[in-house]
Order: sequence, then C-alpha cells, then structure tokens
Amino acid sequence: MAKIFRVKGWFQQRWQRSTFTRELCALSERQALERIYSEVGSRHKVKRNLIHIEDISEIKPEEIKDPRVRAMVG
Repeated sequence: MAKIFRVKGWFQQRWQRSTFTRELCALSERQALERIYSEVGSRHKVKRNLIHIEDISEIKPEEIKDPRVRAMVG
C-alpha cells in the first residue's frame, strides 16, 4: 500500500541556497528519498551530495496540500 510523504530540504546551486517542500506517494521512506534525489537532481542539475534533506514524514490524506497528489489518492 502506498503512503504519502512530505519531504523538506534544501540544495546548493552555485552561490545560492534553494529550499523545497515536496509531497509524493511512495511505498517506503527510502523510496521517497530516492525519488526526491532523482527529481531534484534532474530538474536543477544538482548532484546528490548537494541535496540536504531536513525532514521526511508520513502524512495523512487529509494533510495533503499538493493538488496533484490529492488527485492520485482520490
């Protein structure tokens, strides 16, 4: 059964620091972390060692803020 995770973190891109909060469906916390590394690295051309995760937590369906994730859950 898929769970919903909220991941908060930041990444260093040149001389500036960019923060992010992302919600996604994954089977485990480890899979959610892998998807974050993959998506942020691909989108912003940042290596994994420059992506820092501050918090990863499982959330309830009522707490979802992202409309795309909410539509997937139903």
